[in-house]
Amino acid sequence: MKNKKIPMRRCIASNEMKPKKEMIRIVKSKDGTLNIDPTGKMNGRGAYISLEPALVQDAWKKHLLNRQFEMDVSDDFYKELFEYVEHQKARSLL
Repeated sequence: MKNKKIPMRRCIASNEMKPKKEMIRIVKSKDGTLNIDPTGKMNGRGAYISLEPALVQDAWKKHLLNRQFEMDVSDDFYKELFEYVEHQKARSLL
């Protein structure tokens, strides 16, 4: 039986390599808007962050997405991302 290759991605907050399914993708589209990409297939420049609320808060404090995408990211987006990650984490614990 052939083993499937597991795609690995690097978290922008912890700088750790993890399986793609354990992370969330944030996408900057061509028009300059940021979106949370739950499917991992949206067009645009992407960055990955682990599904850990503590890492999202750390990224918020250090404004890691601002550096990653070379643009100003609003606190509203960070808050939306934090709530999404908390929700996903709670779902995975059920």
